[in-house]
Amino acid sequence: MSTSEEIKKELKALLDKQKDLIQLAEKNDDILKFGTTYQRWYSRAYKLVESLAPERLTEFSSYYLIDPKRKVTDAGNYVIQDYIKGIGARIDQFDQPLWDTNNLTMIRVMNQLQIIGSLSSRIDSVLQDVTGHLFAELQDSELKAAVQLKKISKRAAGALAGVVLERHLQRTVKNHKITIRKKSPTISDLNDRLKQAAVYDVPTWRKIQLLADIRNLCSHQKASEPTDDQIDELISGVNLVIKSVF
Repeated sequence: MSTSEEIKKELKALLDKQKDLIQLAEKNDDILKFGTTYQRWYSRAYKLVESLAPERLTEFSSYYLIDPKRKVTDAGNYVIQDYIKGIGARIDQFDQPLWDTNNLTMIRVMNQLQIIGSLSSRIDSVLQDVTGHLFAELQDSELKAAVQLKKISKRAAGALAGVVLERHLQRTVKNHKITIRKKSPTISDLNDRLKQAAVYDVPTWRKIQLLADIRNLCSHQKASEPTDDQIDELISGVNLVIKSVF
């Protein structure tokens, strides 16, 4: 099961608890059971909101947590934590509660469930952002390794930089949903298809073709030895491509 499917499964499980939570909050018969069920649900839900919609985490938590700055409890600031602690509504002059604690608790729970329900549309984009960020970090560290490797072997440094370039172009092709019939396309194959699809212009295509030529020079032992300048150009050129071509 993919990460996306796992998260969707967890979302569904949280939303499926709606009936149980609402039924338990309808009456004060078993506040302890509501508290136990809700606390487990909240802990799982909190992690998902934090990961998929951090900008809504404060709102999500506000339906549960008591505001430490609150001086007087009223219907507007009564929260789920109040209900779980057994804190009731204030009484008026006729000894009647000023608000319905069960109704307010159900409303707060429904507000949280609605936030959880809205997260499904965020899963794929958030995962893509995270994957892209990790991929970019990996590329940067590999290029730094290529710089260090140059001191030992210029060919090895160039080959490593070439791998970074090839993988980046493969990812760019995938991002743009470009079809390539070749089973194992080269940098030149990827570069040609990206230019044909107008992902970038001719100058960029020429630059990448030059980088591919240097990479090929490094990969073939019978070819002449690459120079320091060529390796520097390859590494800096690849760094520019991964920062500007997506």
